[in-house]
Amino acid sequence: MKLAIVRQKYRPDGGAERFVSRALDALSNHRSLDVSVITRSWEGAEQANRNVIICNPRITGRVQRESAFAQAAQQHFAAFDLVQSHERIPGCHIYRAGDGVHQSWLTQRSRILNPLQRRLLWWSGFHRYVMAQEQAMYQHPSLKAVICNSQMVADEIRHYFGVPAGKIHLIYNGVNTDTFTPDLRVAYRHALRQQLGIPHNAPVMLFVGSGFERKGLAGAIHAISGVPQHPHLIVVGKDKHSRHYQRLARRLDVDSRVHFVGMQSDTRPYYGAADMLLLPTLYDPFPNVVLEAMASGLGVITSQQCGGKEFIQPDLHGFVCDSLDYDGLRQSVRQACEGGFDEYGEQARAKVERYDLRFLSDNMLKLYEQLI
Repeated sequence: MKLAIVRQKYRPDGGAERFVSRALDALSNHRSLDVSVITRSWEGAEQANRNVIICNPRITGRVQRESAFAQAAQQHFAAFDLVQSHERIPGCHIYRAGDGVHQSWLTQRSRILNPLQRRLLWWSGFHRYVMAQEQAMYQHPSLKAVICNSQMVADEIRHYFGVPAGKIHLIYNGVNTDTFTPDLRVAYRHALRQQLGIPHNAPVMLFVGSGFERKGLAGAIHAISGVPQHPHLIVVGKDKHSRHYQRLARRLDVDSRVHFVGMQSDTRPYYGAADMLLLPTLYDPFPNVVLEAMASGLGVITSQQCGGKEFIQPDLHGFVCDSLDYDGLRQSVRQACEGGFDEYGEQARAKVERYDLRFLSDNMLKLYEQLI
């Protein structure tokens, strides 16, 4: 079976890209599959081990670049038995909705904008293009299946596009439970805390993700302010507006406890150094970092707008509240600090142990077999 996986850009720090990489690793063990990747660019050392088809039309303009890549990728579709796209491209056979529903994201983002900004957001030519592509893709006769990584996204797709339930397949992400393990604490906790100037016994929250506005970094910084245990926050990721968040930390008088470490190709040391993941994202279908943190023995504090909430039973694996409820987030951090982190971490690890890469590949292969 010849399978093409379409992802416009591959960056080592991207959550969707890590899913693609893990899926490729899992599927490469099956000799019946001949897997290729259609992409604009692939960063990192992995390309030598992949069958990569580069589609990189030299066109300026955001909408034009998106459209040109889609058209270039479509020209390769006929050469494959199945095309699984991680981009909104009409004509694919399988769409993995890892980016969720664009209208849902715009609705959530609108909550933090003023009236003029909201109007400009919805009038944006780029956002209108993405929503039109989404609509065309879901209505295209070639579409056989939609893979959702959370029930939240599955419900949104049925609501906005009327996709039949039989076409929607809920397949949760997989995580390497041998790579992400509670043993990371022994390997990295002392050295990394010492490197960052964090006291050994201080509570440490971890934020992982690039694009700080969408991932909810403002909420995370607010959440550690005013907590009597004086928790620290490690921020892994990048954003062109990083200084805005550094100023926010200074304004809340927590700048000495917020540690910006930039993008990291290996996040394991940070899971090992932390006590809990704090990710109050504005909108996220199901971030891989939730599974990675849980597999590493960390409880999770996240938002109602995060598909990862489906793995979080409050007071057992962590806490869930609205992304803009700063008082609720602060109370969640306080409760976590008071309750002790080990119990949350043990329950979190137990919850995700069956969601390994074999689980992912088995479910993907079952779907491919159904469609051929």
